[in-house]
Amino acid sequence: MELRTLKYFIEIANEESITKAAEKLHITQPTLSRQILQLEEELGKKLYIRENYGIRLTEDGILLRKRAEEISELEEKIRLEFSEQNINGTIYIGAGETDGIKYVAKILKKLREQHNRIKFRMISGDSEDITDKLDRGLIDFGIFVGKVNLKKYDFVTLPYSDKWGVIMRKDDEFSGKKFIVPEDLRERELLFSHQAKTHGEFSEWLGYSINELNIIGTHNLMFNASIMVREKLGILVTIEGIANLTGESELKFVPLKPELKAKLVLAWKKEAVFSRAAKKFLEFTTS
Repeated sequence: MELRTLKYFIEIANEESITKAAEKLHITQPTLSRQILQLEEELGKKLYIRENYGIRLTEDGILLRKRAEEISELEEKIRLEFSEQNINGTIYIGAGETDGIKYVAKILKKLREQHNRIKFRMISGDSEDITDKLDRGLIDFGIFVGKVNLKKYDFVTLPYSDKWGVIMRKDDEFSGKKFIVPEDLRERELLFSHQAKTHGEFSEWLGYSINELNIIGTHNLMFNASIMVREKLGILVTIEGIANLTGESELKFVPLKPELKAKLVLAWKKEAVFSRAAKKFLEFTTS
């Protein structure tokens, strides 16, 4: 299996057309079709189905596209690492939604003031997404919020923590409260960020089983969840600072009581082999 053929397949998947992909790749359509046919024979799977207006990927084709994109991204990362001169290249950082990214942004700003050829790529995801990408070498660092099993990683705790609370409409029955206590949540329909539902801090704060709550939905993207709150689908348990509640927003944030905070952690694989750019970022973070 050649990397070039995988890149051909990615282009076909993106264009949804062998003809358009061949034009973009500057090769003939029969040549491209032959390359993909050989790939199908090698894998023993049908990767796409021809339709009137192009092609449609099969389930196996969708899986291959995902893996091919990961391989292509890793190849690009390797090329950048080995082409470095005077410390350049790209730092790959995975992170969940947190206002603490502003702390990381300050580190990156200081780093680029001294090494302006260094770039960075932020990749969003929940803790499972980030650990998976760390394990496969697709990112250099992962930023985690709250309690996460980090036995496989080296890490530093950043001097920043997120405050937990509830986002609701300003006309909600709870909107006049200064704090939300555990008993307030028993009878409400709740939306939870994935990290709130899966991390230990919240269960400890609650004082009773999280299974006693009426959690009607979870999310990874705050923008979508805030729309659901505005549409009166429920109230949202999350961390402060990741939803825009300024100006004419219909929503407000009310903190938990007792106060509950989640620490921010920067982690990386033990004995990781870093690019010079990634090493420099770690130096700035820990200095």
